[in-house]
Amino acid sequence: MRASDALKLSTRMFKTNPARTWLTILGMGVGTSAVVMLVGLGFGLQNILLEKIVFGDTLLSLTVTNPPSNAVTLTDATLARFKSDPNVQDVSPLADLSSVVTFNGLSANTDLEGVQASYFKYAGIAMAAGKSFTDDQGDGNDIILSSAALQLFGVTDPNAILGKSVSFSVIPPSGATNQISLNGNFTVTGVSNDTAAIYAMIPLATLSSQVGITSYSKVQVRVSASNFLSNVQNTIVGDGFIVSALSQTVNQANQIFSGVQVMLAGFGGIALIVSAIGMFNTMTVTLLERTNEIGVMRTLGASPRDIQILFLAEAVVVGFLGGMTGMAMGIAGGLVTNYLLNLVAAHYGGAAVSLFAFPGTFLGFITFFSAIVGFITGIFPARRASSISPLEAIRYK
Repeated sequence: MRASDALKLSTRMFKTNPARTWLTILGMGVGTSAVVMLVGLGFGLQNILLEKIVFGDTLLSLTVTNPPSNAVTLTDATLARFKSDPNVQDVSPLADLSSVVTFNGLSANTDLEGVQASYFKYAGIAMAAGKSFTDDQGDGNDIILSSAALQLFGVTDPNAILGKSVSFSVIPPSGATNQISLNGNFTVTGVSNDTAAIYAMIPLATLSSQVGITSYSKVQVRVSASNFLSNVQNTIVGDGFIVSALSQTVNQANQIFSGVQVMLAGFGGIALIVSAIGMFNTMTVTLLERTNEIGVMRTLGASPRDIQILFLAEAVVVGFLGGMTGMAMGIAGGLVTNYLLNLVAAHYGGAAVSLFAFPGTFLGFITFFSAIVGFITGIFPARRASSISPLEAIRYK
């Protein structure tokens, strides 16, 4: 039997039993859409978590901190030693002091951090409003506040505080208990999206010029390439410092979400199995209805293999169309659900998010997998049809 003849005969069911055929496809589509929506939810949650922290420079950066014993300390000499490593592209320190910030007559305790402009991209700090420093020096009175720090003053809109002035008093790193007021007021030029930590950031040069900075609490080490991360990390750990890499956290998160996606796909697979059983039942009924037709085809010269190919082709077509229908239903369901959730979030002042994601490779796999499911459900009816005796089949009513 030619391939064109097999394809033509396998689509004949749309003319002879269109209602039952489309209902079978729809049933297959419902099961497939459950898998698409649930796995799409897993991809969406993964993207929401990672999109705020995954930057090229961030994944190539190591976060170095002092050990609890303070046996070694991050100093300018230490930074110079880190930077002398041929696999290290740059280092960006952070100096941290306890301070009191004053805004609109209100005062509150916060961490005052002195950083360079490169620290923001190496640490993966994104702005909720405004902008970060544009160079290593920055304007002397520029300051970045965290979103959590705004809550100290009852500010809910990050844009509302941009351009406003704040003042600081700090406790010097020497251990003195008296506070030193920093010279001049600072203008808020940006608000980070960090809602957990309360801090303010000013240019490191500005902080160093007013308060003696002899050591740092944290350093971001930018490695030149990903394959050097382990070597540089081992070297720094060997010097006694604590090192963490965001790339390791991202890899762990991806592994966790892979497990979540498998679990969600398992729940959706239950609906797909039910749909496959319904499709198997339809193919079995079709076999009984077409027994006489099979006898006529065998009498006219069709081989058992031709009959088997015909039934398998019908099953693959139904499975493929069921997969395409399920993809359309799943994507549409995900988009509608996401739209409704964002409406609710906007009503209560929340931010809009993309809760569902449908990667092209995943959708391609679903299409292929649906055709395979159709093929599997058609194996038994196809073998049974090919084994029917032509004489018994032609007499079957």
